[in-house]
Amino acid sequence: MSVTLRVILIVCSIISCILCIKKIKQAKLKVENAIVWMLGSFLLIFMSIFSGVVEWCATGLGFEAPVNFVFVIVIAFLLIEVYLNNLKITELNEKIKDIAHHIAINEHENNKEKEKNNG
Repeated sequence: MSVTLRVILIVCSIISCILCIKKIKQAKLKVENAIVWMLGSFLLIFMSIFSGVVEWCATGLGFEAPVNFVFVIVIAFLLIEVYLNNLKITELNEKIKDIAHHIAINEHENNKEKEKNNG
């Protein structure tokens, strides 16, 4: 892996960590969500520092170049994150639908009571 790529990975990882910490302090990001991004950043830093391990894994898995292995790891990480976010979104959509049903039932019951009291 080239020195340029290693430096870029380290700089981007440090920037990512700083942004996560800043968003946590602003209460715009939960700690549990930031942990995933921090782990991803630390993984990139690890791969940058120990490029021999990356080269060994890339060769063992049949990659043409170690940088391709790094890209596959990053893409896999992002796909997992998207999948987990989709699970959370689906769960939240179900909760919103349940709340909407409860609100509709309560309004219907309130309207019945109003009609009963007026009539």
